[in-house]
Amino acid sequence: MELSDSRVINAAPEAVWSALLDPEVLKACIPGCQEMNGSVADGFEAVVVQKIGPVKATFKGAVQLSDIVEGKSCTISGEGKGGPAGFANGGAKVTLTPVEGGTQLDYTVEARIGGKIAQLGSRIIDGVARKLADEFFAKFQSVVEGPAPEAEAGEEPVQAEGEKKGWIKRVFS
Repeated sequence: MELSDSRVINAAPEAVWSALLDPEVLKACIPGCQEMNGSVADGFEAVVVQKIGPVKATFKGAVQLSDIVEGKSCTISGEGKGGPAGFANGGAKVTLTPVEGGTQLDYTVEARIGGKIAQLGSRIIDGVARKLADEFFAKFQSVVEGPAPEAEAGEEPVQAEGEKKGWIKRVFS
């Protein structure tokens, strides 16, 4: 399965690149990541808990960065074993391009799975893989950009497009 997308991050390419190589940032952004240690040069070891359809598994694996073009692009590859649930492996080719107001991050993700989780069917797995990739890069974007500026006192907070308001806020706003 392969998917690709891009995001514009409101930060300088150097800041985005630095965050991409930071194990603490990666740990914070990888959905379900419980542990991550290591370095860019030696690779990282990670423990990730994921629920895919009805199957919940703890994956223990390795993450490597390769094809590094300093400040511009790299490939993040990983593989994990989830015991009886099966295995997952794949990678993401990430490219950074300076744009007005920040950095465009383009990515192409390729994933393969096997074992019990492979029996769930490609529609479920493709959906979960897309969700996990989107979740990772959305969280990465928010970590790099930092918290949104606070609204002025008395101003209504701006709601992002597609964001849902809770029913209490809708009633009392």
